[in-house]
Amino acid sequence: MKILSLSANQTLRIGRILARKLCGGDIILLSGLLGAGKTVLAKGIAQGLGINRDNVVSPTFVLLRVYKGKYLLNHFDFYRIKSPKEILGLGYEEYFYSEAATLIEWPERLKFLLPREFLKIKLMVKDKHCRSLKFTARGLRYKRLLKDIYEDIRH
Repeated sequence: MKILSLSANQTLRIGRILARKLCGGDIILLSGLLGAGKTVLAKGIAQGLGINRDNVVSPTFVLLRVYKGKYLLNHFDFYRIKSPKEILGLGYEEYFYSEAATLIEWPERLKFLLPREFLKIKLMVKDKHCRSLKFTARGLRYKRLLKDIYEDIRH
Protein backbone atom coordinates (compact mmCIF):
# COMPACT_ATOMS: atom_id res chain seq x y z
CA MET A 1 0.00 0.00 0.00
CA LYS A 2 1.27 3.48 -0.89
CA ILE A 3 0.01 6.78 0.47
CA LEU A 4 1.05 10.31 -0.42
CA SER A 5 1.41 12.83 2.37
CA LEU A 6 1.33 16.42 1.22
CA SER A 7 2.41 17.99 4.53
CA ALA A 8 3.93 17.31 7.92
CA ASN A 9 0.43 17.65 9.40
CA GLN A 10 -0.85 14.92 7.10
CA THR A 11 2.07 12.67 8.09
CA LEU A 12 1.21 13.29 11.76
CA ARG A 13 -2.43 12.35 11.00
CA ILE A 14 -1.34 9.09 9.35
CA GLY A 15 0.69 8.32 12.48
CA ARG A 16 -2.30 9.00 14.73
CA ILE A 17 -4.51 6.71 12.62
CA LEU A 18 -1.87 3.98 12.81
CA ALA A 19 -1.58 4.37 16.58
CA ARG A 20 -5.31 3.78 17.06
CA LYS A 21 -4.84 0.32 15.59
CA LEU A 22 -1.68 -0.63 17.50
CA CYS A 23 -1.53 -3.16 20.29
CA GLY A 24 1.15 -3.71 22.88
CA GLY A 25 3.88 -5.85 21.35
CA ASP A 26 3.53 -4.42 17.83
CA ILE A 27 6.71 -3.60 15.91
CA ILE A 28 6.78 -0.81 13.34
CA LEU A 29 9.83 -0.27 11.14
CA LEU A 30 10.42 3.25 9.81
CA SER A 31 12.76 3.34 6.84
CA GLY A 32 13.94 6.21 4.67
CA LEU A 33 16.73 8.68 4.09
CA LEU A 34 17.57 11.51 6.47
CA GLY A 35 14.80 14.08 6.35
CA ALA A 36 12.24 11.68 4.87
CA GLY A 37 9.83 12.17 7.79
CA LYS A 38 10.45 9.14 10.01
CA THR A 39 10.49 11.17 13.21
CA VAL A 40 7.44 13.19 12.13
CA LEU A 41 5.55 9.93 11.64
CA ALA A 42 6.86 8.71 15.02
CA LYS A 43 5.51 11.90 16.62
CA GLY A 44 2.08 11.20 15.11
CA ILE A 45 2.12 7.62 16.37
CA ALA A 46 3.14 8.82 19.83
CA GLN A 47 0.38 11.44 19.84
CA GLY A 48 -2.14 8.76 18.88
CA LEU A 49 -1.00 6.79 21.94
CA GLY A 50 -1.60 9.80 24.23
CA ILE A 51 2.02 10.97 24.34
CA ASN A 52 2.84 14.65 23.89
CA ARG A 53 4.35 14.74 20.40
CA ASP A 54 6.61 17.65 21.40
CA ASN A 55 8.44 15.30 23.77
CA VAL A 56 9.28 12.90 20.93
CA VAL A 57 12.71 13.41 19.43
CA SER A 58 14.84 11.12 17.34
CA PRO A 59 16.93 8.95 19.67
CA THR A 60 19.93 9.01 17.30
CA PHE A 61 22.51 9.65 19.99
CA VAL A 62 20.99 7.51 22.75
CA LEU A 63 19.60 4.73 20.49
CA LEU A 64 16.38 4.36 22.52
CA ARG A 65 13.75 6.51 24.15
CA VAL A 66 10.79 5.09 26.03
CA TYR A 67 7.54 7.04 26.29
CA LYS A 68 4.50 6.34 28.46
CA GLY A 69 1.07 6.51 26.86
CA LYS A 70 -1.76 4.06 26.18
CA TYR A 71 1.09 1.57 25.80
CA LEU A 72 4.75 2.06 26.48
CA LEU A 73 6.38 3.16 23.26
CA ASN A 74 9.96 2.08 22.58
CA HIS A 75 11.52 4.34 19.96
CA PHE A 76 14.82 3.06 18.55
CA ASP A 77 17.08 4.82 16.08
CA PHE A 78 19.91 2.69 14.70
CA TYR A 79 21.37 5.32 12.35
CA ARG A 80 24.70 5.37 14.15
CA ILE A 81 25.02 1.57 14.34
CA LYS A 82 27.62 0.21 11.93
CA SER A 83 27.06 -3.51 12.55
CA PRO A 84 24.34 -5.68 14.13
CA LYS A 85 27.01 -6.89 16.57
CA GLU A 86 26.83 -3.46 18.25
CA ILE A 87 23.17 -4.12 19.04
CA LEU A 88 23.64 -7.57 20.55
CA GLY A 89 24.85 -6.21 23.88
CA LEU A 90 21.93 -3.80 24.27
CA GLY A 91 19.36 -6.37 25.39
CA TYR A 92 17.22 -5.33 22.43
CA GLU A 93 15.09 -8.49 22.69
CA GLU A 94 13.64 -7.30 25.99
CA TYR A 95 12.27 -4.25 24.17
CA PHE A 96 11.31 -5.80 20.82
CA TYR A 97 9.38 -8.65 22.39
CA SER A 98 7.72 -6.82 25.27
CA GLU A 99 4.20 -5.54 25.81
CA ALA A 100 5.26 -2.12 24.50
CA ALA A 101 4.73 -0.90 20.96
CA THR A 102 8.12 -0.52 19.28
CA LEU A 103 9.21 1.89 16.56
CA ILE A 104 12.54 1.21 14.86
CA GLU A 105 14.18 3.85 12.68
CA TRP A 106 16.92 2.61 10.33
CA PRO A 107 15.83 -1.06 10.67
CA GLU A 108 18.09 -2.11 7.79
CA ARG A 109 21.02 -1.81 10.23
CA LEU A 110 19.58 -4.79 12.16
CA LYS A 111 20.15 -7.26 9.30
CA PHE A 112 19.80 -10.77 10.82
CA LEU A 113 18.38 -9.35 14.07
CA LEU A 114 15.27 -8.03 12.32
CA PRO A 115 12.08 -9.39 13.91
CA ARG A 116 10.21 -12.02 11.87
CA GLU A 117 6.95 -10.10 11.80
CA PHE A 118 6.41 -6.35 11.55
CA LEU A 119 4.80 -3.47 9.72
CA LYS A 120 7.35 -1.56 7.66
CA ILE A 121 6.81 1.97 6.43
CA LYS A 122 9.29 3.33 3.92
CA LEU A 123 9.17 7.11 3.60
CA MET A 124 10.46 8.74 0.43
CA VAL A 125 10.85 12.45 -0.32
CA LYS A 126 8.94 13.53 -3.42
CA ASP A 127 9.53 17.26 -2.94
CA LYS A 128 9.86 19.77 -0.09
CA HIS A 129 6.43 18.97 1.36
CA CYS A 130 5.36 15.72 -0.30
CA ARG A 131 6.28 12.27 1.04
CA SER A 132 5.42 8.84 -0.27
CA LEU A 133 4.76 6.23 2.41
CA LYS A 134 5.00 2.61 1.30
CA PHE A 135 3.56 0.12 3.79
CA THR A 136 4.64 -3.53 3.85
CA ALA A 137 3.32 -6.15 6.26
CA ARG A 138 5.08 -9.33 7.30
CA GLY A 139 2.97 -11.72 9.33
CA LEU A 140 -0.78 -12.24 9.67
CA ARG A 141 -1.23 -9.71 12.50
CA TYR A 142 0.43 -6.99 10.44
CA LYS A 143 -1.46 -7.84 7.25
CA ARG A 144 -4.71 -7.33 9.18
CA LEU A 145 -3.33 -4.14 10.72
CA LEU A 146 -2.41 -2.82 7.29
CA LYS A 147 -5.91 -3.51 5.97
CA ASP A 148 -7.47 -1.68 8.93
CA ILE A 149 -5.14 1.29 8.57
CA TYR A 150 -5.85 1.57 4.86
CA GLU A 151 -9.61 1.63 5.46
CA ASP A 152 -9.24 4.40 8.08
CA ILE A 153 -6.89 6.52 5.98
CA ARG A 154 -9.22 6.37 2.97
CA HIS A 155 -12.06 7.88 5.03
